[in-house]
Amino acid sequence: MSSQTPSHKPRVAVVFGGRSSEHAISVVTAGAVLRAIDREKYDVLPIGITTDGRWVLTADDPDRMAIADRKLPSVAELAESADGGVVLSADPNSREVVYSEPGSVPKALGEVDVVFPVLHGPYGEDGTLQGLLELSGVPYVGSGVLASAVGQDKDYMKRVFASFGLPVGPYEVIRPREWENEPAAARKKIVDFAAEHGWPLFVKPARAGSSMGISKVDDLSGLDEAIAEARAHDPKIIVESLLRGREIECGVLEFEDGPRASVPAEIPPVTAHDFYDFEAKYIDSASGIVPAPLTDGQTAEVRELAVAAFEAASCEGLVRADFFLQDNGEFVINEINTLPGFTPISMYPRMWQESGVSYPELIDRLLQAALRRSTGLR
Repeated sequence: MSSQTPSHKPRVAVVFGGRSSEHAISVVTAGAVLRAIDREKYDVLPIGITTDGRWVLTADDPDRMAIADRKLPSVAELAESADGGVVLSADPNSREVVYSEPGSVPKALGEVDVVFPVLHGPYGEDGTLQGLLELSGVPYVGSGVLASAVGQDKDYMKRVFASFGLPVGPYEVIRPREWENEPAAARKKIVDFAAEHGWPLFVKPARAGSSMGISKVDDLSGLDEAIAEARAHDPKIIVESLLRGREIECGVLEFEDGPRASVPAEIPPVTAHDFYDFEAKYIDSASGIVPAPLTDGQTAEVRELAVAAFEAASCEGLVRADFFLQDNGEFVINEINTLPGFTPISMYPRMWQESGVSYPELIDRLLQAALRRSTGLR
């Protein structure tokens, strides 16, 4: 890490937007982070990534990053220039950020000490951006390349959890070549899975989040449409059986002495939606119950499982772990999110607020944890 004098405030590049279908939610998250970050302790440089992958300087204006009248924000609307671009040096001995416009001399914007990537989904949360930052030698908030990739791919995530003895539910995966080469055989795999585990099924993109592209399928008639919807987000899809029970979430945060779990939350049934989908999460603002009404034993168990999942996937910084508490009283881990939402209604900051860690303190702890870590093998 770069040396810091007492008068030097760490410079934080908040990177958001991105090329995934979760672009707008990333912008909303960035607005919340920019609003909460302690400007007396940190200098801040907002950098947006457009949907076509261009890095741009953006306005430092959280009010323009919110969902307004059901309209989702975008980086393009916040960019300070339609042509200018930002480049982060790939030289690990330099953390210089350079801004350039066509026909103009590139302008150095100074070095950054740490990156806070608030990107969700592919090309941001999946290890790709983390790899770039490793090459650049810039510390960053959150998990490294491997944990980010595992946390993004529901197939390999479940394989890792199962190998560590963590409880996972039944699932089936259809890989791109299976669907492209033998769609009838691939479809039969899903039909056979339904015959074994029953309807309804959930058909999901294997590497997306924010409930993008997910369909609940009640019978064979809706299967093809659900597959097409999932494949519109990711050529690799995962099919899961319905687990009857309560949806429980738990946050994990890296402290100086290691990861700790928050109080858990419960996502109650959403009467206007078939499941906790994108509209329920972000448009209609479905609210969770914090803390979850669990017994002391259940609370202790789910917190222990959340930290175990964090460790199993080699995570760093933060994770939101999602579970089902089945009718038989047993927990099943559904997935982890290595970069959970930080929107004002997001469950991760709400769980930590209830655990005694305020939103600004949460941001500070994540940045301090990143500054303590080196890049490279660790």
